Amino acid sequence: MNIYVGNLDFKVNEDDLKEVFEEYGAVTEVKIITDKYSGRSKGFGFVTMEEKADALKAIEELNGATYENRQIVVNEARPQRSFENRR
Repeated sequence: MNIYVGNLDFKVNEDDLKEVFEEYGAVTEVKIITDKYSGRSKGFGFVTMEEKADALKAIEELNGATYENRQIVVNEARPQRSFENRR
């Protein structure tokens, strides 16, 4: 299951995020979105977990939690819209 994680502190890296979510189950991928020019975090990312039940528990417990002095937003990621549908 793919999970959106928002309002991250800019210093949080993928290893940090993986560690947080591994407390709930197996994590298969972590991606923090960065600015393509500066390389700086945009403050959000995605975590993929193997088991849906583990992912749902992580969402329930982490959404609204404080991490690195910020209240994070955690929910199921929506499918990415295609370029044609962005108009």
